[in-house]
Amino acid sequence: MRLNSIKLSGFKSFADPTVFQLPGQLVGVVGPNGCGKSNIMDAVRWVLGESKASELRGESMQDVIFNGSGNRKPASRSSVELVFANEDGRAGGQWNQFSEIAVKRVLTRDGTSSYFINNQPVRRRDVQDVFLGTGLGPRAYAIIGQGTISRIIESKPEEMRMFLEEAAGVSKYKERRRETENRLKDTRENLTRVDDILRELNNNLEKLEKQAEVAASYRALQDAGTLKLHQLWFLKHRDATSEQGRVKAEHLEAVNALESRMAELRQVEAELETVRQAHYAAGDELHASQGRYAEAQLEVSRLEERIRYVVEGRQRVESRLIELQAQNTQWQERSVQAQEELETIAEQIATAEEQSEILAAQAEEQAANLPNGEDAVRAAQGRANEQRALVVQVQQQIQVLAAESRSIEEQARQLRTRRERLAAERQGLAVPDADRLAELKRQSEAADEARDMADARLQELQEQVPLQDEQRRHAQADANAQGRRQSELSARLDALRALQEKVQTEGKLKPWLAKHGLDGLQGLWTKLHIQAGWENALEAALRERMSALQVGRLETVQAFAADAPPARLAFYSPPAAAIANTHETLARLSDLLRLDDAGLKALLNDWLEGVYTAASLEEALAQRARLTHGELIMTPAGHAVSQFAVSFYAPDSEQAGMLARAQEIEQLQLELRAQTLIAEEAKSALVRAEAAYTEGSQRLVLLRREAGEAQNRAHQLHVELLRLTQQSEAASARRGQLEGELAEIDAQAEGLQERRVTGEARFEELDMQLATTQERHAELDEAVILAERRLGEAREQLRALERRAQESQYSARALASRRAELQRAIETAQQQVQTNTASAESLQREMDTLNDAAAQAGLQDALALKMEREQALAAVRSNYDDLSLRLRKADEQRLTFERSLDPLRDRITKLQLEEQAAQLGGAQFMEQLVAAEVDLEALAQGIEQGQVKLYGLQGEIDRINREIASLGAVNLAALDELTSARERKTFLDSQCADLMSAMKTLEDAIHKIDLETRDLLGATFDQVNHHFGRMFPTLFGGGQAKLVMTGDEILDAGVQVMAQPPGKKNSTIHLLSGGEKALTAIALVFAIFQLNPAPFCLLDEVDAPLDDANTERYAKLVAEMSSGTQFLFISHNKIAMEMAEQLIGVTMQEQGVSRIVAVDMDKALAMAEA
Repeated sequence: MRLNSIKLSGFKSFADPTVFQLPGQLVGVVGPNGCGKSNIMDAVRWVLGESKASELRGESMQDVIFNGSGNRKPASRSSVELVFANEDGRAGGQWNQFSEIAVKRVLTRDGTSSYFINNQPVRRRDVQDVFLGTGLGPRAYAIIGQGTISRIIESKPEEMRMFLEEAAGVSKYKERRRETENRLKDTRENLTRVDDILRELNNNLEKLEKQAEVAASYRALQDAGTLKLHQLWFLKHRDATSEQGRVKAEHLEAVNALESRMAELRQVEAELETVRQAHYAAGDELHASQGRYAEAQLEVSRLEERIRYVVEGRQRVESRLIELQAQNTQWQERSVQAQEELETIAEQIATAEEQSEILAAQAEEQAANLPNGEDAVRAAQGRANEQRALVVQVQQQIQVLAAESRSIEEQARQLRTRRERLAAERQGLAVPDADRLAELKRQSEAADEARDMADARLQELQEQVPLQDEQRRHAQADANAQGRRQSELSARLDALRALQEKVQTEGKLKPWLAKHGLDGLQGLWTKLHIQAGWENALEAALRERMSALQVGRLETVQAFAADAPPARLAFYSPPAAAIANTHETLARLSDLLRLDDAGLKALLNDWLEGVYTAASLEEALAQRARLTHGELIMTPAGHAVSQFAVSFYAPDSEQAGMLARAQEIEQLQLELRAQTLIAEEAKSALVRAEAAYTEGSQRLVLLRREAGEAQNRAHQLHVELLRLTQQSEAASARRGQLEGELAEIDAQAEGLQERRVTGEARFEELDMQLATTQERHAELDEAVILAERRLGEAREQLRALERRAQESQYSARALASRRAELQRAIETAQQQVQTNTASAESLQREMDTLNDAAAQAGLQDALALKMEREQALAAVRSNYDDLSLRLRKADEQRLTFERSLDPLRDRITKLQLEEQAAQLGGAQFMEQLVAAEVDLEALAQGIEQGQVKLYGLQGEIDRINREIASLGAVNLAALDELTSARERKTFLDSQCADLMSAMKTLEDAIHKIDLETRDLLGATFDQVNHHFGRMFPTLFGGGQAKLVMTGDEILDAGVQVMAQPPGKKNSTIHLLSGGEKALTAIALVFAIFQLNPAPFCLLDEVDAPLDDANTERYAKLVAEMSSGTQFLFISHNKIAMEMAEQLIGVTMQEQGVSRIVAVDMDKALAMAEA
C-alpha cells in the first residue's frame, strides 16, 4: 500500500486544482518560507479525519478553505483526495479487494463535511477503519509535522503509550473491545425490553382468545352473505346481457337507414366533383393566359431597357477617351525627367567605384603586416607565463613546507598528550577477584540449566499455538467467506425480488387491472419454466402473452371491450388437449418448457405452434427452407427467422427479462438455503477453533512468563560473569598494550624532530629562489604590455581603412540601385502610353457599335402583341367566374343532404349508449364476480338447482347483514393476532435465551481481547525497545537509549524514554539539546517503523535543528528505510534534498496562491551527464 498522488482544490493556499504525483519512495518538497509546503502535511492529516482546527494551524475548521487573495475571491469549498495503490490488500475492511483506493474529504462554507472512498459517501469512522493498525491517522506517528518531533519525545508516558499501541496494531483491538462493550450494553438493554414485552404479551393472550370466538361466528355469516351477493350479481348480469341483445337489433336497423341516406349523398357529391374539376380546368387556363400576358409585357420592358443602355453607353465612351489623352501627356513628362537624372547618376557611380578600389588596396597592405605584431605578443606572453609558472611552483613548495611544519608540531603535541594519558591509565588499571569469578560461573551454569528446561516446554507450546491460530484464522476466513457468500446471495435475491415487484406494480396496466378487480391475478410467466438460455426466445415468441391472465371462460372478457386496457393485455383459458407436432426434424420451442399443468401445456403448444428452435442464427438461416407459411425458428438470443425474413430481438417493454429473473430467483432460493447451512457450520467450527486457541494462548502466556524469568536470571548472571571475566582479561591485555604504545610514542617523537630540522633548511633555500623568479617575472610582464600596445594600434588602423572602403562600396551600390529604379520607371511610362493608346482605339470601336434603330422598330410590334393578349385574358376570366357560381350552388345542395343525416346519427348514438349501458351493467357485475374469483359454472349450477330467484335475494342479504350487526364490534384480526401472539411468545422466549448466551459470548470476547492486547503490546514493546537501542547509536555515533514502563500492568502503564548521547550521563530526556531531542525522536519513530512500517511517512522539516554531520546520518537512514516505506519530506537542507528521487517545488509567484513544479532527480542527473 503506497501513496500515488495527492489532489488538492481550494485547500488553504492551493486555490487551483493541484495534483502531487508521488511515483518514487523518496519525494522531497522544497520552497521558500511561507509558500505553503506544510499545507500538504495538513491536507493529509485533514483527509484522514483530523477534526481539531488547532492541529491544522487554524482557529476553526473553515480556515482550511482558501480565503481569497488580492486578485482572487474566496473559495466556496475545500477538497483533498489521497490516491493509494493497494495491490497488497493491506487496507482494512471491505476496501482490501480494490487495487486502488481514493480517500476524499470535502468541506463547504456552510460547514458540511463529507468523506468519500472510491467516490462512495462514507463516515469519518469508515476512513479511520481503513488505516487502523497501519500507523496512519490524523495524529499517528507516521505524520510528523513542524514541532511534532519534539512533542513526541517530550510526550507524557501515557501519550507515548499511544504511539506504541498504534505500532502494535492494538488500536483495532481497542476499537473491537469498545464495540464489544457497547454491544454488551445493548444486549442487556434488549434483555430488559424482552422481559417487559413477555409480561405484556401474556396479558393480551387471554383477551385475544375471547375475541377469536366472536370473529369465527362473524366469518361464517359473512361467507353466507357473500354467496347470496354473488348469486345476485350473476342474475343481474344475465338480465343485462338480454337487454343488450334487444338494443343491438334496433341499432342495426338504424344503421341500415343511415347507409341508404348516405348513398344519395354520394350521388350529389359525384355531381359536385364534376363541376369542381371543370372549375379547376378553368383556373388553369386563367393562369396560362395571365402568363402569356406577362411575357408580352416583359418583352416591351426589355426593348425599352435596350434603348436606354445604348444612350448611356455612348456618353460613357466619350468621357473615357478624354481621360486617356490626359494620362498619356503625364506619362511622357515623367519619362523625360527620369532620363535626365539617369545621366547624372552614371557619373557618380564611376567616382565611388574608383575610391573603393584604392581603400581596399590600403587595407590589404595593413592586414599583411598584422601577423608580425601578433607573433611578437604571443612570444612575450609565452616567456611571461613560463616565468609565472616557476614563481607559483616555488610558492607551492614553500606552502607545503609550512603545512608540514605545522603538522609536525601538531603531531608532537598529540604524542605528548597521548603519552601522559596512557601513563595515567597504566597507573590506574584494576584486576577483579578470582574467587568471585568462580562463584559466578557456578551460579550461571545452574541458571542455564533451568532456562533450557523452560525453553523446551515453551518451544513445544509455541509450535502448537501457531497451528491452533492458523486453524482459527482459516475457520475465521471460511466463516467470513461463507457469510459474505450468504449475504451476496441474499442481496441478489432481494434485488431480483424488488425488481420483479417493481415491474409488476408499475406500468400503465396497473390502474386498469385494479379498476376491474384483476390486480390480484398472476401473470402467465409465473407458471412457466424453460430450459436455461432460452428465456429470451420464449419472451420474443409470446411477447405480451407472457403476462396473460387466466380466466375460467374466455367469453367473460367480452365485457372489457367497452373499456379497453391502456396497453397490450392477453387473457387465456387453458384447453384440455395438446396439439401434435408438424415437423419431425425441427425442435419445437414448447418442448423446452417444464410444465406440470396439462391444460397450461396445451395452451402453450397452441400459442407456440409453428415456433421451432435453433442453437444459433447461422443454424436457423440454414434450416429456414423447411419452414412453411407462418412458421418461425427462434434462437436463444430471441432472434426470429421465417422463410423470407429475420427479426432481431431486443427487450423493448417493461416485462422484458421477467422469466429469466423468476428462474434465477428460484435457483438463488435453493442456493441460499444450502449456503445458510454451510455458513452455520463454518461459525460452529470457528467457535471451536477460537476456544482451542484461547486455551493455548493462556498457557503460552504463563510459560512465556516463566521462561522470561529464567532467561532474565541466566542473562543477569551471564552478564555479570562476562563483565568480570572481560574486565580481568582486558586489564592484563591493556597493560601490555599500554607499554607497547608508550615505546612507539617515543620512537615517533624522535622521527618528528629529524623532519623538523630538514624542513627548516629547505625553507631558507626556497625563499631565496622565490625572490629571483619574481624579479624576472616583472620584467617579462612589461615586455608583454609594450607588444600588445603596438598590436592594438595596427588593428585600429586596419579597421579604419576597412570602414572607409565599405562606405564607398555601399555608396556605389545605392547609386546603382537608383539607376535601375529610374530605368524601370522609363519602361513603365512607355508601356502605359502604349496601353492607353490601345484602350482609346478599343473605345472608338465600341462607339461605332452602339446603335438603337433595331430596338425602336421591335418596340412597336411588342406593344401590339401585349394588347392582343390582354383581351384574351379578359375572356378566360369571365368563364372562370361562371364556373365558380355553379360550384357554390352544388356545394349548398351537398350541405342540405348532410344536415338531413344528423337525426339518423343521433338515434344510432342513443341506441349505442343504451347498448353500452346494458353492456357496462353486465360487465360491472362480471367484474365483481371475477374480482371475487367466483367459479361461475358452479354458481350457475347452484342457482338452477336451488331455483334461486332475483326478487328474493336482496331480502336474504339484508337479513344476514342484520345478524352481523347484532354481533357488535368484531375484531376480525383476532384469529390471526392470536396465532401471531403465540408465535411471537415462542420467538421471544427463544430470543431471551439467545440474549443470555450472547452476553456470555461478549464477556468472553472482552476477556480474550485483553489477553491478546497484553501479549501483543508486550512483544511490541520489547521489539521497539531493541530497535530503538540499535538505531540511537547509529544516528549519534554512540551512546545508549531505551524505553521504560512506568507501571506493572502493561495495558495501563505509560512509556518513558531514556537516552544518553555519547559522553553524557543525563538522567532525563529534558536535559538534551534541541538537536539531540530531534535525533532521539527520529530514532524512536524509525524504531517503530522497523516493527510496523506505515505505508508512507510524512516529515515536515524534521532535519531543521540538525547540523550537517547529523543530517547526513539522518538522510542515510531514511534512504535505507525507503525500501519498505514511502517518504514525503519537507526540507531546506541541501544534504537532505540530495537523497530525494523526486523533488516537488512549491512556489507562490502569485501572492497567497501556491503552485508546484516537480523534478525527477534520476532523469535530471541522466540528462546532465548526457
